[in-house]
Amino acid sequence: MAYIVAASKNKHKIEEIEAITKKYGMEVIARDKAGVPDELEIEEDGETFEENSLKKARGILEACGQPTIADDSGLMVDWLGGAPGVYSARFAGEDGNDAKNNEKLMYLLKDVPAAEKTARFVSVITLAFPDGQVIVARGECPGRIIEEPAGENGFGYDPLFVPNGYDRTFAQLTAEEKNQISHRAHALKELERQLKEMGYQKG
Repeated sequence: MAYIVAASKNKHKIEEIEAITKKYGMEVIARDKAGVPDELEIEEDGETFEENSLKKARGILEACGQPTIADDSGLMVDWLGGAPGVYSARFAGEDGNDAKNNEKLMYLLKDVPAAEKTARFVSVITLAFPDGQVIVARGECPGRIIEEPAGENGFGYDPLFVPNGYDRTFAQLTAEEKNQISHRAHALKELERQLKEMGYQKG
């Protein structure tokens, strides 16, 4: 495998994936470097992370003809019945952003007891090959939501999410710490396990 094309344009996600995959000899390149038109957008209309991840991987693969890795991830809050889920990026509306999404989450949970604010980050990574072979790997990181944002690292809901076993938010952890326990890290470990089963070796 010479390289894998990242379906995502999100540099944060690419950096997190690359920080882990490079240990296994898998080079991840941005989609534009693979010749994928910048205007190509894959509509994320699936009802699950798995559906969206697969759709993105196959869509970009068709555009570049190279092995493609796609991630669909989000936050699932138990009190909210698993919301925002697949709508995590647009929780506050199509024109929403991280700040607006976090504000909405804090508002919805403002009267909820701390013990009931359990949540988990979920990541589903799909690696699609030109021959039609597909690997799907799911990872989760359980934790809880706090009342006010804390920390300057990370992105998305990271400032509100404290992983189990820690007293700091994802946004307060170093990149190295987060890459050991994150939902994406668990998904990538599962991806590696499946690659080994298929006979791939570390680089």
